[in-house]
Amino acid sequence: MSRPAPFSLRLTDDERQRLEMQAGGMPLASYIKSVVFAEDASRHRARRKPPVAEQQLLAEVLARLGQTRHANNLNQIAKHLNQGTLVVDPELEEDLNRALAEIAWMRVTLMQALGKSS
Repeated sequence: MSRPAPFSLRLTDDERQRLEMQAGGMPLASYIKSVVFAEDASRHRARRKPPVAEQQLLAEVLARLGQTRHANNLNQIAKHLNQGTLVVDPELEEDLNRALAEIAWMRVTLMQALGKSS
């Protein structure tokens, strides 16, 4: 009869010390098995899937992010601002206000999808 392969568990030094203290004089492997296979040991619970409405909101935000170039545009604006070459004309001001509104919408929608109040 062959034996199953050993199981390895990586612990930090603090975790190892704590485990050894909890085990007392008991061998660590025996202690771990006694805890894991105890009748009242916690059972794995499957993650709940987010409701369809939340998934739709998140998909909408991700789609909108994919359609925008906000990150690149903000990077370019910061570059010109740092160089002292940023000229704020009415067109740029309108673009900035549109981007701010879009980002604010994304924030509110993400918070709503995550069940958080804004």
